[in-house]
Amino acid sequence: MSDHAVDQSKRTWMIATGCAGAAGGAAVAVPFISTFAPSERAKAAGAPVEVDISTLKPGEKLTVEWRGKPVWIVRRTPEQLEALSKTTPQVADPDSKRTAYPTPEYARNAHRSIKPEVFVAVGICSHLGCSPTDKFQTGAQPSLPDDWAGGFLCPCHGSTFDMAGRVFKNKPAPDNLEVPPHMYLSDSKLLIGEDKA
Repeated sequence: MSDHAVDQSKRTWMIATGCAGAAGGAAVAVPFISTFAPSERAKAAGAPVEVDISTLKPGEKLTVEWRGKPVWIVRRTPEQLEALSKTTPQVADPDSKRTAYPTPEYARNAHRSIKPEVFVAVGICSHLGCSPTDKFQTGAQPSLPDDWAGGFLCPCHGSTFDMAGRVFKNKPAPDNLEVPPHMYLSDSKLLIGEDKA
């Protein structure tokens, strides 16, 4: 057997091995590279969310997801709206002037909303990111003051928020609940995540 024949067979094996390696590398690289592209769900998570609120009754809350966060839509009762004037002196930022979670101009009012009866807020506590629970029932309850007028309680560290998402004074949460950009497409349709026509 000549040296040339051995070299030729080694060369064939090297080419075959190299091709197989390149094919395997490409097979691994394509899925790896595709992980850098945002998924359809991720793309949708940043897009505005349209919500039908026509069946939402006074005193009820609806939760939707926007940008991976829970967004609450609450149809407040006349009694819940009236209680906001009672809680105003008890909350840390009654006029939503703090800028950690800037409140849209159209929600810088006593009810923190476009329409007084419909409250829209991101359901994440401004303290450590827990999700507060509904405490719409008024009166004395565990972990709440005896004169509780309704609102939200964060079970993690006891922060309380009124029915406009305003944090009470001397609580761990530093800010009110965030009001996301939103607008009405009609009386029964809300668009969360966009507020410009």
